[in-house]
Amino acid sequence: MSATISCFTARFIRQLFGVNSLNCNFRRNFSLSNHLEMRYVQYKRKNGGNQHLGGQLTIGGDIIDISSVDSTIPNNLVDFLRLGQPTYEKARRIIADGKSVTPLSEVTLLSPITNSDKVACVGLNYSGHCDEQNIPYPKEPMFFSKFSSVVIGPNDNIVIPSITDQVDWEVELAVVIGRQAKAIRQDQAQDYIFGYTVAQDISARDWQKTRNNGQFLLGKSMDTFCPLGPAVVTRNKVDAGNLAIKSWVNGILKQNGNTSELIFKIDFLVAYLSQIVTLYPGDVILTGTPAGVGMHRKPPEFLKPGDVLESEIEGIGRLKNIITS
Repeated sequence: MSATISCFTARFIRQLFGVNSLNCNFRRNFSLSNHLEMRYVQYKRKNGGNQHLGGQLTIGGDIIDISSVDSTIPNNLVDFLRLGQPTYEKARRIIADGKSVTPLSEVTLLSPITNSDKVACVGLNYSGHCDEQNIPYPKEPMFFSKFSSVVIGPNDNIVIPSITDQVDWEVELAVVIGRQAKAIRQDQAQDYIFGYTVAQDISARDWQKTRNNGQFLLGKSMDTFCPLGPAVVTRNKVDAGNLAIKSWVNGILKQNGNTSELIFKIDFLVAYLSQIVTLYPGDVILTGTPAGVGMHRKPPEFLKPGDVLESEIEGIGRLKNIITS
């Protein structure tokens, strides 16, 4: 499309393509590539108002409000994904135009995806996490789930309920499904992945291991036990198979791994799960955690009120959650 490039848009193009020669206030033909990748966020303005769906081109960058510019675009990512490719193209054009911009400092980031049909999780999927327990690598994936209602935002508080004192951290790469998938092949999986975000699989270890007759669900699904964010990064923007993944408690590094340690790779996990259940747009799959969780430290360590838990994945961003009671 042909457009007059504003100062703001020129800055964003420089960020995206790494060029320094663009000047403000000039006319040129700007071709919007189908492969223009971006970051999707859900947020509210600090001065009040409704939820918005927005886009960023860089970590920590200003937010372009997508849903307010075009009333046909939903204000949440799940409904956005359900509408499919034509809506994606509208969003790309809005972001390239650089209109309706809000500085990140003026918003409260919400979880980038809410009201998913399902949140599926994979256990024992990092070689280092198995090694720290001195157990063999699994022969097939071990899936469990979290209630989608326990999802919170990237800076929200994690609340420890009075029924547990063994709350643990597990930073994870989360896959966000982009379109309905049923019984797909592994070589098709990328076509069904919309993007990735950072997750914390918060776990009440006593309820996971010794309560509820050994079922994981309740220990994994207490309110606030699934921080997500800060953005969903579209799949071609990062190399999901080679990302640094880390967590800190009170500034002390606890987990320091890489997604290359995944025992079952992402395409396999998506295809495998689709043989069992239909995956819907907005479904989230947590892919496992690296070594360094509290339960397997010597002595064991658990989160307590006042702790600050930070979780980061290269190219996606960082969560910062305060622990409360």
